[in-house]
Amino acid sequence: MQDLTRGPVLGHLARLSLPIAVGMLLQNLYHLVDLYFVGRLGDAAIAGVSVAGNLQFMVLAGCQVLGVGAMALIANACGRKDFDDARLLFNQALAMSVLLGFITLGAGYLGTGYFLEVMTDDPATREAGRAFLYAFIPGLAMQFVLMAMGSALRGAGVVKPAMLVQLFTVVLNALLAPMLIAGWGTGIALGTAGAGLASSIAIACGLLMMTYYFLRHAIGLRFDLAAMRPRLSVWRRILTIGLPPGGEFALMFVYLSVVYWVLADFGAAAQAGYGVGQRVMQTLFLPAMAIAFGAVPLAAQSMGAGRPDRVRESFLRALQLTSGMMLLLTVVCLVWPEWLVTPFSDDPEVIAVAATFLSTICWNYVPTGIIFLASGMFQALGNTLPALVSSASRLVLFVLPVLFLAGHEAFGIQELWWLSVASVLLQSLFSLALLRREGARHGIRVWRANNSELAVPQPAKAGQQ
Repeated sequence: MQDLTRGPVLGHLARLSLPIAVGMLLQNLYHLVDLYFVGRLGDAAIAGVSVAGNLQFMVLAGCQVLGVGAMALIANACGRKDFDDARLLFNQALAMSVLLGFITLGAGYLGTGYFLEVMTDDPATREAGRAFLYAFIPGLAMQFVLMAMGSALRGAGVVKPAMLVQLFTVVLNALLAPMLIAGWGTGIALGTAGAGLASSIAIACGLLMMTYYFLRHAIGLRFDLAAMRPRLSVWRRILTIGLPPGGEFALMFVYLSVVYWVLADFGAAAQAGYGVGQRVMQTLFLPAMAIAFGAVPLAAQSMGAGRPDRVRESFLRALQLTSGMMLLLTVVCLVWPEWLVTPFSDDPEVIAVAATFLSTICWNYVPTGIIFLASGMFQALGNTLPALVSSASRLVLFVLPVLFLAGHEAFGIQELWWLSVASVLLQSLFSLALLRREGARHGIRVWRANNSELAVPQPAKAGQQ
């Protein structure tokens, strides 16, 4: 386990964030590789996989509940040098991951058809989405166990093994995708089902590799069947921290579902263009997400060790890095939006929708980075409810106006994107206000008029760790 309570904050942040960024990029390459080969199948295939892939946010919601809760508590336990509690939390997280995996299998196969019928009127799009999801659901179920293992390692300050496993799975998926989607080398093209199957096989291999790592390496966290017996008190601890971040992803599912529902009136090409633009945007968000995720164990261990000064410094350094990177990516999307999306479609209408989306939505990149970072700091402070409140504000700021304006003659696709930009900007300001309030509860001044001098606040009171 790595002690993050000593040494330079910026150095720790870079060491933690870089492997996380690489790992997240590799994970996102699953979808980019699939999208590239699916794009050769036409607009209906792109739209079907994009709409069906939105269900992944519900799985990610469960993964966040598990991963964030376990990671924050394990990091806090490591900061207190309570390694017995860290091992117990790890094994209980594994038990929860198995249960969530079985729930995903059942709900996925039972609910896929109904979800696609609601989201699109195009039969070809529905069929493409159904074929993709039926093959991908096993992989989604296995992600819970991978999340439990990876989050436990991150809480202990170990990030490289998960990155290497993800590298292997991405390479494997990239090899399998053309074989299964287009039939390269086999002559059997499975279409969108091949995309889902390639990802499921790669995730299964990654799970085996991660299991092997835990069995072979003594890192302070080990499998213990007795400790895996469900303990509701420990589950309650994990859920208390993890449910609000999971709720954030559930709300993201609602947000994306509303967008796809509105775009259904504009045809499969509009849904396909949004799917391409959304996937590219998610890739561009990875640096901000990696910095936010890297700041969590650093700040959480500092909280556990009674070092609120390092918590504040972690936030400020991460804010500087996040804002700088997202500002640079904003410029990229303003100058070269078409260049970012043309690899995934040769349909001019799809490219036009995707490029317009990126060149408009990029104005919320810096605010989105702030939202990610604030959410991570709430995890480190041990109260993730404000992050959920912030995410819920988008229901008022975006979803409700969209539902009211949808169908009006003057409300088009461009207006949809600008409404999203405005809602994210307001949400980022709300997140900062909530973070300032939560930091004050722990004796931490999140920022001052002059941030060049880091304050050393009073130590947190007992019970606030």
